[in-house]
Amino acid sequence: MTELVPVERIASKIYLIGDAKLMLDRNLAELYGVETNMLKHSVRRDIDRFPADFIFEMAKTDFENWRSQTRKLS
Repeated sequence: MTELVPVERIASKIYLIGDAKLMLDRNLAELYGVETNMLKHSVRRDIDRFPADFIFEMAKTDFENWRSQTRKLS
């Protein structure tokens, strides 16, 4: 039997950047109970099953800048 994930747990993993709501791949993979690399592989293997805005990759430097800013806010 599949266990339901509390809404609060999901909501706490969603980030608002500009007007976009984003979830990190590692958090989404955790919710689905898979490894991050397997999630990314599955999406790339069957990209047509996902909306065009489902996935994007942030440059490493952008990610580090974003990460340092979110640490300051929390």
